[in-house]
Amino acid sequence: MIDAGQLRKGIAIELEGKIYQVVEYTHIKMGRGSAQVKLRLRDVRGGGMVERAFQATERFEPAFLEHRPVQFLYAEGDAYNVMDTESYEQYELQAEQIGDGVKFLKDGLMLEVLMHGGSVVTVELPTAVELAVVETDPGFKGNTATGGSKPAKLESGAVVQVPLFIAVGDVLKIDTRTGTYIEKAS
Repeated sequence: MIDAGQLRKGIAIELEGKIYQVVEYTHIKMGRGSAQVKLRLRDVRGGGMVERAFQATERFEPAFLEHRPVQFLYAEGDAYNVMDTESYEQYELQAEQIGDGVKFLKDGLMLEVLMHGGSVVTVELPTAVELAVVETDPGFKGNTATGGSKPAKLESGAVVQVPLFIAVGDVLKIDTRTGTYIEKAS
């Protein structure tokens, strides 16, 4: 068991039958009462955020999440196949486990799965991925990096807003957390 005072950012706990990861931790000492701990928690399976306050003396059950590196192999309908790069074991993941990140998957992409009790809980994508533009409106002379934006379809099927100078065939760096253009990679 973990005391509330021992909780820190990134620690996973079991609470009310769900697994949560601590995102923010604030220790509050009242003038005349016992100390409290205010937590901002992320539901590891669902992805939702919850804010809760607990007494500093409260205890929590730790959730041991195993981080495993995997490589994305291919998609088959609504199933996404990945391979553990250490044991070469293959897993079939559902779109709900990957979340919005499915639109940034391409063959060979390295991911990280979080496992609890031998089953995959969630999948973490790298912060940025490099994807080629397969379809966009042509750029014209005089278009600049600050002159506006246009939609571009990437090799993974995702559509993002890009600067006007981006052309078909360009490789772009995309932020997987926000789904936005970062920079031109090549």
